[in-house]
Amino acid sequence: MGRIICLLLGYALGNFQTAYIIGRIHHIDIREYGSHNSGTTNALRVMGRKTGMLVLLVDILKCGIAIGLTRLLFGSTHGDIIYVLMMYAVTGTIMGHNFPIVMGFKGGKGIACTAGMVFFYHTYLIPAEVIVFFSLFFTTHYVSLCSLASYTLLLVQIIILGQRGFLGALSALQLGEIYGLTFFLTVMAYWKHRENIKRLLSHTEHKTYLSKKHRTE
Repeated sequence: MGRIICLLLGYALGNFQTAYIIGRIHHIDIREYGSHNSGTTNALRVMGRKTGMLVLLVDILKCGIAIGLTRLLFGSTHGDIIYVLMMYAVTGTIMGHNFPIVMGFKGGKGIACTAGMVFFYHTYLIPAEVIVFFSLFFTTHYVSLCSLASYTLLLVQIIILGQRGFLGALSALQLGEIYGLTFFLTVMAYWKHRENIKRLLSHTEHKTYLSKKHRTE
């Protein structure tokens, strides 16, 4: 039951579509501009750096709140499997962001929410993820490439943490749940970026810049 509660809790939080809501405040439907995606990168391209950073922050916090509520609700009673429960909350949040029922199951790609997992799930995930993402970003400016590389690294890191006991004294089955959910999220990220992958292979992918002078090309 705890797993289902965490999954549903995360999904409910994920349904808060930050880019769409802020876009409406600016009198636009973000889904009608740019990549037609309700996520951070499209918000940055369409509405500018400040708005894009706000969307990023809120989407990160969605996952952070889901993890925090899971700890609050189950930390004292299910502390031994808290990393399992938090992974269900993470999965629910990303699913809610990517496939929100309030928007006909058409949302974002889940990368900002995944950043929330990186920052709030386990501190050991942060250094390598930050280095890989920003090293690739400032050398290529392909957000999609950065995102996919970071997701692949995330899967590897989770497995390493689990095998070395940093996720608690979990059984093989419980570790399998965490690995399986992370693998599922990784596959979903690649699927959501399938068009980006095609453009990367054909060298037609859009680049993203943080400067006002040159944001995309």
